[in-house]
Amino acid sequence: MSSRPAPHTATSDLVRDGLLEQRFTALWCRCLVPGASSDAGAIWSLLVQHYSEPHRFYHDREHLAHCLVELDLAATLVAHPDQVEMAIWFHDVINDPGAKDNEQRSADFFGRLGDSLFDTDFASEVNDLILVTTHRETPSTPDQCFICDIDLASFGCPWECFLRDSSAVKAEFTGTEEEYYRGKEAFLQAMLGRSRIFLTDFFNQRYEQQARENIGRLLDMIGKRNH
Repeated sequence: MSSRPAPHTATSDLVRDGLLEQRFTALWCRCLVPGASSDAGAIWSLLVQHYSEPHRFYHDREHLAHCLVELDLAATLVAHPDQVEMAIWFHDVINDPGAKDNEQRSADFFGRLGDSLFDTDFASEVNDLILVTTHRETPSTPDQCFICDIDLASFGCPWECFLRDSSAVKAEFTGTEEEYYRGKEAFLQAMLGRSRIFLTDFFNQRYEQQARENIGRLLDMIGKRNH
């Protein structure tokens, strides 16, 4: 696991105290169709293997924990919290630096592990929730808006935390610095160009202003670097 500081205490508590395993196995078991049998501990071990890969500096278990904390903050507003949580657990399970299809492969990974274990509608919605975290398509349901906002919540962290996370994301990049900053600048400009970075009222009110300030400051830093 990386040494990246957690955004807040609740996140580090989840990782440190072994609560992630308890939470995942409870979710996996309660979502099974009646009569299905599955070794939730074995599934957890597979997740740990992926999220502990040495090249992960941002998309690790602390990112998972941060997403879960953000989900808990909005849980009463989410229509299907178990579906959203399951998608959170799997949305970054495949993290092949430089690949363009990590989300699709992550969704397929969930599909293979959950084959015949979950209700068809449940599995289909989890698949769609994972895929929408590409942030390339406009979400089509309120829950899809929530998972997108949850995935981007670190944009609304205090500046020091945001800067650490940005450095961690950069550490995962396998291309040249020029390629990284060119892509990063385009992505950040696209974020600022949105009428709302955060699609739900809950996260918009909570993080929008700070996120825009953070993105603006980072773009200024990138601009100075490029000149």
